[in-house]
Amino acid sequence: MQVLWLWMALCFLCPTVVHGGKVLVFPIDGSHWVNMKVIIEALHSRGHQVSVVRSSDSWYIEEKSPFYNSITLDSPSGFDESFITTFIARLLEIRREGKSFWTRCKLEIEQAEKNQEMLEKTSEFAKMLLENKDLMQSIKNTNYDLVLTDPVAPVGAILANYLKLPLVFNARWTSHGEGHFDIAPSPISYIPLTGTQLSDQMSFFKRLQNVLMFGFLQYQIRWNVAPTFEGLIKKYFGPGTDYISLFQAADLWLMRVDFVFEYPRPTMPNVVYIGGFQCKPAKPLPEHLEEFVQSSGEHGVIIMSLGTFIAELPQDLADKVAAAFAKMPQKVIWRYKGAKPATLGNNTLLVNWMPQNDLLGHPKTKLFVAHGGTSGVEEALYHGVPIIGLPLIYDQNDNINRLEVRGAGKVLDFYTMTEEIFFQGIQEVLNDPSYRMNMQRLSRLHRDAPMKPMDSALFWIEFVMRHKGAAHLRTESYRLPWYSYHSVDVMLFLAGIMLLIFMTFAALARCLCSRCVRAKIKQE
Repeated sequence: MQVLWLWMALCFLCPTVVHGGKVLVFPIDGSHWVNMKVIIEALHSRGHQVSVVRSSDSWYIEEKSPFYNSITLDSPSGFDESFITTFIARLLEIRREGKSFWTRCKLEIEQAEKNQEMLEKTSEFAKMLLENKDLMQSIKNTNYDLVLTDPVAPVGAILANYLKLPLVFNARWTSHGEGHFDIAPSPISYIPLTGTQLSDQMSFFKRLQNVLMFGFLQYQIRWNVAPTFEGLIKKYFGPGTDYISLFQAADLWLMRVDFVFEYPRPTMPNVVYIGGFQCKPAKPLPEHLEEFVQSSGEHGVIIMSLGTFIAELPQDLADKVAAAFAKMPQKVIWRYKGAKPATLGNNTLLVNWMPQNDLLGHPKTKLFVAHGGTSGVEEALYHGVPIIGLPLIYDQNDNINRLEVRGAGKVLDFYTMTEEIFFQGIQEVLNDPSYRMNMQRLSRLHRDAPMKPMDSALFWIEFVMRHKGAAHLRTESYRLPWYSYHSVDVMLFLAGIMLLIFMTFAALARCLCSRCVRAKIKQE
C-alpha cells in the first residue's frame, strides 16, 4: 500500500514524465559523435529506446553498445578516418606555405572541394537509405517518437521529413553554415560570419568583409550545396520543398552555444541553448596520471590536445612544440599519436588518449593548448582554464578569437609559429594573471544558470515526444517568398498608394489652377 501511495504521489508531482520513448538518431562521426553520445547515454538512463543509424565505414560510432541499437547501412558515408586525416594533413600543408592572399584562396578552394565531395557522398548515402525499402519499412513499423540528428549532414533532416516525424537538432552548424542563419533574423551588421574572425563590433571595412563573406556563402549554398540534393528532394518530397526548408521545419534546435562565449544575437522560441552540456565535475585521474600530475609541484601542469582530427603533426613542427615544452618548469601531458619528437623533454608525457575533462578540472592544470574545437573550448571554460589556441579549419579560429577578445586565451598561427613564438605565448598566458582571472569569470557566468544544460536538453527532447512536435514554437516564416518575408510587396503597395494620392492631389491642383486661370480670363 505504501508503494502504491508513493507511486501515485510521483505521478502527481511529475505528470509530464515520458516513459519508454523511441528515438531514432542520425549522428555525425568523429568529434560530433562524442557530443551526441553524451545525449544518447542520458536518454538511455531515463528509459528511452535509442536506435542509431550508422554507415559501414564508421570509425567512432560502434555497432554494438549497451546504450543503443545500431542500424548499419552497408554503404560508405564518405566521412571515414582516412578521408578526414588526409584532408587535415593537406590543409596544414597549405597553411604552412605562408600567410598571403593566394594561400588563403588556395585554402578556401581546398575546403570547398572537399566539402563538395562529402556532400556528394552524403547525397548518395541518403539515396541508398531511402531506397532500401525493407529497412525503411522496418523503421516505420518501429513507430519512433522523433528523429534526433546533427544537421552538419542533412540525412537526418531528410529522413525525419520523409517519415513525417518530429525533428530535433543537436546543432551548432548545419551543412551550409551557422545554424541561426536558417531560422532567426541575423543582421550581418553586427553578427560576424564564421571564418571572418570578426567580433560583434565592426568598423565599416570589417562590415564590408562580413557582407562579402555572406554573399560568398549564399552563392555556395545556391550553386553547390542545394543542387547536390535537388534530385533527391524532388523525387521524395515534390516541387514544393527546397533544401533549406528541410532544416527550417525542425521542431527544436538544441544549440551547443552559450552566450558567455557567443556574441549576442536574435533567437527564436524553438532554440534551446545547451552550451557545455557535456561538461561535468572532474573525476579522479587514473593512478599513473595522478602521480605524474602531483610530481609537477607548485608549477602545475600544461595539457595539449588538438582534437579528434589532428592526432599528429609534421615532424619539424612537432619538434618545435616539444622543444618549447622542454624549457618549461611545468609538467606537460600531450595527446599525440605521431613519431616521438627528437626534442621531447623529460617533463613531457605523450599519451594516445587522455581524460580531458578530468584533467581540465584538476587544480594543478594551469593551461590548455588546444585546436579550438567547440567541445574543448567549452570544457576549458567550464573549468576556468585559459587556452593557447592553434586553430586550423572551420570554426576553430573564430572560437579562439572569441576567447582572445574576452582576454581568456591567445591565438597562435601554425604557419608562423616557431619554437620561440610558442614558448613566449605559453609564458605570456601563464605569467599574466588576467588570462586566468578572465577565464574563471567566464566560468562563473557559465555555471550561474537556473538549469543545467543537459537537463534542459532532456526536458525539451521529452517535451517534443509528449506533444508530438513543437509546431507552436516554430515560425512559419520560411514558407514565405523572400519578397513577403522582407515586406517588399507591402512597401511597394504603400509606395503605390502614396504615389496615387500624390498624383490625385497633383491632378486636383492642376484642375483647380486651370479653372482659376479660365475664370481670370473671363473676368478680363
